[in-house]
This record gives sequence, C-alpha cells and structure tokens, in this order.
Amino acid sequence: MRLIGYERSGGIWVGRLSGDGTQVTPVTSVEQFWQDPKRWSDAVDGESTVARDGLVERPLVPPAARIICIGLNYRAHAAEGSFAVPDYPTIFGRWTASLAVGGQPVAVPVGERGLDWEGEVAVYIGSEAREVDADAAADAIFGYSTFNDLTARRAQKLTAQWTLGKNADASGPMGPLVTKAEVGALGEGLELSTRVNGTEVQRGNTRDMIFSPEAIISLVSRTFTLKPGDVICSGTPEGVGYVRTPPWLLQPGDVVEVEIERLGTLVTPVVGRTS
Repeated sequence: MRLIGYERSGGIWVGRLSGDGTQVTPVTSVEQFWQDPKRWSDAVDGESTVARDGLVERPLVPPAARIICIGLNYRAHAAEGSFAVPDYPTIFGRWTASLAVGGQPVAVPVGERGLDWEGEVAVYIGSEAREVDADAAADAIFGYSTFNDLTARRAQKLTAQWTLGKNADASGPMGPLVTKAEVGALGEGLELSTRVNGTEVQRGNTRDMIFSPEAIISLVSRTFTLKPGDVICSGTPEGVGYVRTPPWLLQPGDVVEVEIERLGTLVTPVVGRTS
C-alpha cells in the first residue's frame, strides 16, 4: 500500500495511491491518521478517487514529528569522508519545515557552491516505542519511503553540529510512504541508487547498513519515546559529491533522482534563488 499527503480543505490529508499511482483515495487527516496508522491504512472515507496530478502534495508527517537522521551508516561512506566506523550511530535532527515532496524544486542556499545529494531510506514509526529491544522495535515500523538528505556542505562544516547544513528550505524531499507489509525488512536488502542528470553517482544496498533501523529505534527509545509519525532517515551509501576531485555539487538546472527497490523513484529539480 502506498500513501501520500496532500492539501485538502485547509489541512493536510492522507490519500491511498492506486496501483498505477495516478489516482488517490482520501483516507483521513494527517493528524487523525497518525493517532492509529494501522487502523486508518485499511480504511477510506467513502469518497470517490481524485486525480493525483490535480493535487498539491505535502510530506506525510504530523507537525510534531521528530525527523531523526543517521550519518555515516555505511562503512564505505564513512571511509570516503575519512571517518572511523562509529561505535554508535551519528544522530542529528531535521525540522519538519525542511521537508518536501517529489517534484518540488529546491534552491541552492546563499553562499553555497551547490547542494550535495544523499539518497536514503526513510523509516516511519507506526506505534509508540519506549525502551524497546530490537524485536519490539521491528514491530514499531509502519513503512518506508525514498528520501534525499540534500546537504549544504559549507553550512554543515561551520560548526561541530550539522543542524544548519541539514535544514535548508525544501532540502528533505520524501516519496510516497510504502507500508512494511509491501516492503519487508531493510536487512533483507533493498538496492538504492542516486542519479544526477541521468548519471549514476551512488549505488548501495540496505543490507550493508552498520546500524539497522531496529537497532537505531531501540537505542533512541532508551532516551526518548518515539511516537507514530516520527521518522528515522537511515543514512546514505558512498558516492556523495563533496569528496570527489574536484567536488561535484548540484547546481541550478540539475535534476537528482533517488531510486530504491520497492519504493520507487524520487525526483528533485535544483533551481536558483528567486530573491
């Protein structure tokens, strides 16, 4: 089952995609959905479907969601940046205001030489997780989507904290949510690739993660309770742009695509600043 968020009646609603992705069946508001996502994922509001191309799509997360991002979660990616393999996951946060959807343009922030790509899998929490072990953490996973952790590298490196470089406007595009029943566990292996203007720049497999989503959820849940609608962005494989010689960063006019097995392809155009 594939779900999207979209504008409706002054709020954000959840819609179920048809098999070909062209039609949307309304489900309920985002706030109601994340109160009990397993219940609502099997329900519809009784209305007829609407054409997807006539909708304004929005990220399928509640306003209070925590977007927990994981850095250096593939050994080869850590190595290309000259980082040691961490003993614990490198965790940083995004605000929901930085999120976007497929097809939504992202501008290169002022003072940046470009944006860097980081294709990865986003993991959605579907039930409360507090002090859980890995098995219980698996039960808390509701679904997955494509994600691109587009990064402003100059801003990221200004301080020891990565927050500034990881929260540029519209720099966190997400694809439709695909329920776990349709995908399985990431440890079973999903192929991931990133392309810039049709040229492949990243290729990896989720089975090569250092820390599984279940291990990350278990660790985080010992400090704070994860709630339905929270998201774990699980990290990117090797092939990012800033480590290349010379560095290769996204410029206005470029198009970056993240394709993940069973999840689909997320397309993001890069544009210049308008003001």
